[in-house]
Amino acid sequence: MKIKRQKTAKKLLAFYKYSYGFREPFQILLDGTSFWQAALKNKIQIKEQMPKYLIGGVSLSVSSCVLKELQSLGKELYGAKLIAQRFQVRSCPHAKSAVSASTCLLSMVGNNNPHHYFVATQDQELTVKIKKLSGVPLMYIIQNTMVLEKPSLKSSAQVRSLHDNQFVPIHQQQTIQHLKEEHGLVKESEPRIKKRKRKGGPNPLSCLKKKVKPAPQQNKEKKRRRSRKKRRIDILCQS
Repeated sequence: MKIKRQKTAKKLLAFYKYSYGFREPFQILLDGTSFWQAALKNKIQIKEQMPKYLIGGVSLSVSSCVLKELQSLGKELYGAKLIAQRFQVRSCPHAKSAVSASTCLLSMVGNNNPHHYFVATQDQELTVKIKKLSGVPLMYIIQNTMVLEKPSLKSSAQVRSLHDNQFVPIHQQQTIQHLKEEHGLVKESEPRIKKRKRKGGPNPLSCLKKKVKPAPQQNKEKKRRRSRKKRRIDILCQS
């Protein structure tokens, strides 16, 4: 079952890599109030298991609003707060007035997800909103297992329209070029040298000696007859 889940995750990651330009280390935005709590409850070591599941390097991070929300919820989420503080804190546009974790994470991915964030959450309301966006991978925990959700309908429709219009985005062109270079399919362009035409020698057939054609047999016989006639005339004249 584990191998099947990894194959599915690999297939989904390939979709985001080649369609939206995602690269390692994958940037994972964690919802501390729900995702961390579910991980602690199911005894999931996120730092160790996340790279294995995604088959690549990851960078786990939270926003400042997520940390403030964890602090405000008191002792019940004290363990999740301690774990969240160990990871990178991403700056968000709510420095002066903090907002809820779900609102903050939604604003950080925006409409186009320019920083290629994954969102890991158990919040159902946030999950519904993320699925309406394109190019935002969604992760959650079921029982004791992390799951990467299949691309949203909007993501699939956007990629399909690009293929229908035969348009290749710039990041896809760079990906194709990079793969060609890795597999040695790109050769350095060398200046073409024009070959000079060599002067050809004389035609060997023209150097052959001309064959002398033998005289026709009829001419020889006529000459013999003439010579015989002359001899007869000479004999008669002498007599």
